[in-house]
Amino acid sequence: MITLGSAAKAFVAAAAAAAGTLAVATADGSLSTGDLVTIVLSVLGALGVTYAVPNKQA
Repeated sequence: MITLGSAAKAFVAAAAAAAGTLAVATADGSLSTGDLVTIVLSVLGALGVTYAVPNKQA
C-alpha cells in the first residue's frame, strides 16, 4: 500500500534531483535534448530508488 509519507518522500527527492540537474544542465545558457534526457532520467531514478527503499522504523 502506498502511504503518504513514501509518496511525499519520493516526490521531494524527484524535485530535488530535477532542480539540481536543471541547474547544471543550463549552466552554459542552453538546454539540449541530451540535457533533457539527463533531467528525465535523474527524476525517474530518484523516484524509483526513493520509493523502493523503506523508511526505517523508529
